[in-house]
Amino acid sequence: LCVPAVPVLFKQALQNTDVEEGKSVSLRCELSKADATVVWKKGEATLQASAKYEMKQKGTVAELVIHNAEPEDA
Repeated sequence: LCVPAVPVLFKQALQNTDVEEGKSVSLRCELSKADATVVWKKGEATLQASAKYEMKQKGTVAELVIHNAEPEDA
């Protein structure tokens, strides 16, 4: 018996967020399936965890924290 995989959907998409330059900002989205693999991208570039980018995931909520935000992070 072959059961098709249920696709992971966004229950809550990212919201536009304003932040003061030099501060940290948190971007969150909620998924329809817990612990689904999330890849954060800026344009075509995949973001990697670093001192600037912090990725968190708990259950169905995925979060990207951008530290020391700059205009280039838009």
